[in-house]
Amino acid sequence: MGQTINPERGQWYKRLDLDASFEVVAIDRDEECIEIQYYSGEIEEIDQASWELLELSPIAPPDNWSGAYETDSRVEIEAQADSLESALSLMDAKNY
Repeated sequence: MGQTINPERGQWYKRLDLDASFEVVAIDRDEECIEIQYYSGEIEEIDQASWELLELSPIAPPDNWSGAYETDSRVEIEAQADSLESALSLMDAKNY
């Protein structure tokens, strides 16, 4: 097994076993679970122990990272945000 990668909200990863890209959308440290959303839009909840078994590689967000969210507000958010974290904060504030 390789090095364990800690999940970070807003970070994109590639599951090497599935050849699938996903973003960490929520982390519940009390419940020790991580909610991810695949680029296709599918949402999955993974417990910490299962996360540690995954073969992952951190990746850059896809060119159209809002594709899975089915939103046309990407341009508006990108214009107001100077980083991925501030874009996520804007999305949280606007309930996207």
